[in-house]
Amino acid sequence: MHELNVEKTNDILTKIMEYELAGVVRYTHYSLMVTGPYRLPIVDFFKAQATESLMHAQQVGEILTGLEGHPSLRVAPIQETYQHSVRDILQESLNHEKAALDLYKELLDTVEGASVYLEEFARNMIGTEEMHNIEIKKMLRDFSV
Repeated sequence: MHELNVEKTNDILTKIMEYELAGVVRYTHYSLMVTGPYRLPIVDFFKAQATESLMHAQQVGEILTGLEGHPSLRVAPIQETYQHSVRDILQESLNHEKAALDLYKELLDTVEGASVYLEEFARNMIGTEEMHNIEIKKMLRDFSV
């Protein structure tokens, strides 16, 4: 095992925390904007995503402070496209989840071989984000041409 690069790890954790907090805002917004005959289950889906993003931000914040980092008060930038069809919202969600997946992969690359706990955390989060990607892709299938 090699030594953990705490500074780099904390930088990535900070980015992840800001991104997960952006997910809370994004998914809450989406839950309010959904219309149409399938509104209720999709609203529930987005509310659950917002809750999960908050939980992830809190988990990351706990790790960050455990490594003597300081949690950011910032939220990652969120682009408002003003496109609120269910298909558009789901596509934006997929893009968001893919970016989150990349951040957790960056964390894994940084901590691999230095911390079993952080490796397992990163792997678990990668698995979670991969499942989100799969679920959203399945939801988008009905909108394929």
